[in-house]
Amino acid sequence: MGDLGIREAFSAITSEALLESLMVVLLATGLIIVIQKLFPRIAVKLGGKPRFYILASVPLLRLIIIVVTIIVVVPILVEPSFENMVAIFGALGLALGFAFKDYANSLIAGIVTLYEMPYRPGDWIEVDGQYGEVRSIGTRAAELVTPDDTVVVIPHGKLWASLIANANNGTDNLMCVAEFNLEPHHDVSRVMALLRDVAYTCPLTRTFRPVVVVVSNKPWGMCYRLKAYPIELKDQFRFISELTAKGASALASEGVRFVSVPVTGNP
Repeated sequence: MGDLGIREAFSAITSEALLESLMVVLLATGLIIVIQKLFPRIAVKLGGKPRFYILASVPLLRLIIIVVTIIVVVPILVEPSFENMVAIFGALGLALGFAFKDYANSLIAGIVTLYEMPYRPGDWIEVDGQYGEVRSIGTRAAELVTPDDTVVVIPHGKLWASLIANANNGTDNLMCVAEFNLEPHHDVSRVMALLRDVAYTCPLTRTFRPVVVVVSNKPWGMCYRLKAYPIELKDQFRFISELTAKGASALASEGVRFVSVPVTGNP
């Protein structure tokens, strides 16, 4: 019944039906292109949290448009009877199952991604050692731009078996950490206060967010971790560099020296 059902389903297709379907597809494609071009520009102008909400809506709207287009086009081409639908979608399921197994896996993961939102456009994430900003989310994969301006394509199928670290999780708050490894003989309270001052006086610091200094005792000395938030997420690496440079200068003026951390056997 399979081949016969498919043949009967497509036997009634006319040139008018093909033209009407093509117009619907072109209209949907144009709408998707407009959304993909216009929404990111609006998001950049708005900034802050609205930026993340607008960017996150792009893949969801694209998926909705694709689904609506399929729902509209199929009845135009095929008489929407139960037998025809079973034949067409049965053949489509077999094709996806055998020929596009990995692709279908990523498509399903993409739908789950849009629902659970483990990452959104504008998020800074790390997947399999690749860290960068999510530039766009497609139906099959997400595009990641690394700090070295390299575009990395992450299939949504990674969602099933990989750890995904999200640094800002849909917000405009991203904690940065500058680490200082110092010799043990110094005034700990003084160094902690000094590093806090370094963060609060840095022009890139979001001062209304917490600034924290965490210190731990190691066999080779004292490890200080200065935690603060930059004003702009894109400035995070410049921000860490500023904290490190200013912190090193302030520590040197106090006579506090850095210590070399062992590469192996590090606790």
